[in-house]
Amino acid sequence: MSAERLAVLGAGSWGTALACVAAWRGCEVTLWGRRDEQIQQICQTGRNPDYLAEHQLPDAITATSDMSEAVVDAEVILGVVASHAVREVAKRLSCVYDSQIVVSATKGLEPQSRLRMTEVLRDELPPAAGDRLCALSGPNFAAEIIEGMPAGTVVACSDEPLAARVQKMLSGRQLRVYTSDDLLGVEMGGALKNVYAIAVGMVDSLGLGYNAQSTVITRGLAELVRLGVEMGAHPLTFAGLSGLGDMVLTCTTDLSRNRQAGMAVGRGENLTQIQSRGETVEGIRAARAAVDLAGEYEVEMPIVEEVCQILFDGKEPLQAAEDLMMRSAKTEREIDFVQGTARDWLQHR
Repeated sequence: MSAERLAVLGAGSWGTALACVAAWRGCEVTLWGRRDEQIQQICQTGRNPDYLAEHQLPDAITATSDMSEAVVDAEVILGVVASHAVREVAKRLSCVYDSQIVVSATKGLEPQSRLRMTEVLRDELPPAAGDRLCALSGPNFAAEIIEGMPAGTVVACSDEPLAARVQKMLSGRQLRVYTSDDLLGVEMGGALKNVYAIAVGMVDSLGLGYNAQSTVITRGLAELVRLGVEMGAHPLTFAGLSGLGDMVLTCTTDLSRNRQAGMAVGRGENLTQIQSRGETVEGIRAARAAVDLAGEYEVEMPIVEEVCQILFDGKEPLQAAEDLMMRSAKTEREIDFVQGTARDWLQHR
């Protein structure tokens, strides 16, 4: 049998790592990037000069800056560009799309529209792509995966056989892939954990202690569940790899750009200084969209609201921490909430 063909759109660190995973699994992979110079160096040296440059790429990976060349004959297209570039890349893809499975491996929300990444893709791609959209999300750092360290992730699709097909292409010793039919929940978990990582980074930088960091993670997860369920997600999705798993990873490790951004804010840096470094911090873009969604669905998300006020309105982080601590007393009833909404969700499927 001939090898399965995969196109990876995005030659950053995550795109490069996923291209390697697929190649290790025996797939023929085409890695697409927009910069000709970068692609030429990959073709000449077998290494990505800008990301994970110390790693030799498998021979099964070819590189191109031609979108049509990248996706021709591909069975699956994996989108791995930053969230702000998804719409532009989707428009280019729409001109050459030919009924492939399209998997979004980008975590984020589009600020103006508040759309998830698969919804942005659905906006721009031909109607035939609508039922062939998947999302890949989980606690995954590219630098560890390309080193061969084990990790788990989730591929979600409303069509479970399509999710299983992607699962087969990417599952191996480096990556254990689970499937889910909760596309909304998997994407929301991946998008909003970045906002809470910014909050935890601030807490750490301000020296407020491990208790406070743990509280932000736990109550952040509660906020995420409330919003996700109101939008139509299964609550238990957020207890999995794309929810709790990704939240813990991104909030607690220094490899996280979002956590690092939060630490910079805690040290007194402003948004302009953070963004001038040129690194993508998806939680900044997702924070405003999350506040807007919370208002639309009438859900309380005080941590996200405080993060937004710090980032965009100049509020002092210590004042935000005090305001969160001094909110009116509440009862923690998340378990009852999750059990009840899980039953409702299953009954209305």
